[in-house]
Amino acid sequence: MKKRIVCFGDSNTWGFDAKTLERFPEGVRWTSLLAERLGEEFQVVEEGLSGRTAVVDDPLFEGLNGLNYIHPCLMSHAPLELVIIMLGTNDTKERFHLTSYNIAQGIARISQKAKATTAGIKGASPIVLVVAPPPIGKEYFETEVGKSMGKDCDLKSAELSTHLKGLMQIQNTEFLDTKGIVPMNTIDYMHLDEEGHRLLSELVFNKIKNILSRERNVC
Repeated sequence: MKKRIVCFGDSNTWGFDAKTLERFPEGVRWTSLLAERLGEEFQVVEEGLSGRTAVVDDPLFEGLNGLNYIHPCLMSHAPLELVIIMLGTNDTKERFHLTSYNIAQGIARISQKAKATTAGIKGASPIVLVVAPPPIGKEYFETEVGKSMGKDCDLKSAELSTHLKGLMQIQNTEFLDTKGIVPMNTIDYMHLDEEGHRLLSELVFNKIKNILSRERNVC
């Protein structure tokens, strides 16, 4: 049986292309590039949804609260070697009135819920890796997405990884920071372009290798 990894995220996991407003094809999305890097021994499950938040119900759109979906999602794909959670970009929206620390708290809550499932190998808790998404560029507000996102999304996004790192250390959850390594695009400044997907896949792949090698040494 292949070792299964679920990538649970928003439009940047789904593969939204801000240039065409469609989905990047396989071979471009970071999830499919990750699958190529991992090889035939692994199966990467793409569970990205545009607009998804960690814990917030969006009053404008239905079904975007990740907390409500994470448990059945993981159980449906069990048994899992690893769960990768990359959320937080949509939680910065002005209409949600969350601070950057509140957003980190929400991600900590959903990661804890993932760890509380029995979706891991032989009914154990799965290994969870939380990835802090690349910060939103300040120029986003002058693009079309600024109307929907509202003010100060870039500021909250830039502060998120610091709070997340601290909470994941307390929670003893694997953490990966993309800040300063993986850039957003120069169209709406809140989605990955082809190069961003490539860099993210490389970063996540190296982290997974590190995690699994440590797990083997423990066993």
